[in-house]
Amino acid sequence: MSGTEHFDQAASTWDLVERRVQLAHAVAVTVASRVLLTKQLKVLDYGCGTGLVTLELATQVGSITGADTSPGMLDTLAGKANALGIPVRLVPLDAVGNGDLGGPYDLVVSSMTLHHVSDMPALFVRLMQHLNPGGWVALADLDEEDGSFHGDMAGVHHQGFPRKQVMDWLEDAGFGRIQIETATVTQKDGKDYSVFLATGQK
Repeated sequence: MSGTEHFDQAASTWDLVERRVQLAHAVAVTVASRVLLTKQLKVLDYGCGTGLVTLELATQVGSITGADTSPGMLDTLAGKANALGIPVRLVPLDAVGNGDLGGPYDLVVSSMTLHHVSDMPALFVRLMQHLNPGGWVALADLDEEDGSFHGDMAGVHHQGFPRKQVMDWLEDAGFGRIQIETATVTQKDGKDYSVFLATGQK
């Protein structure tokens, strides 16, 4: 089963796992502590999934777009957004994350998506290209781990990341004011996994 098929199948019950909801909330709170959120901001959530981060940020910004490779995840997000009366633009991506992201944006956020991207330096350059001058990225993912976080490695290209590597990639892509911190610690099968938030400005 491909990574996309896995997420399509999981979409309808994704939010029933409380640790996922808690992780997304912690990421959204940490993003808000690092980047001033205003009603003037145009935001992209890259790898939005069911929109746990998307919808939490949506009420604090001007507009928000969710992009994802999984049609099932996007359908679930659309249903939730409609029920809440929150406008969200949806962008379907192909299996490797390509597609027209639109923009430019003032902020690009991503939560627990980077480890599914094979070419990280190329992604950071791409995100830079979709930002307005002065725009920010706020990217959350796993710190380097032993591979135990994912039982099924389909579509998983990285077992978390060394923070120094992420900072170097952001710098190489042209970002400044780079910072990285712990957003939360999530527990799975009795084991703790730390999640970082890396921010940088165009």
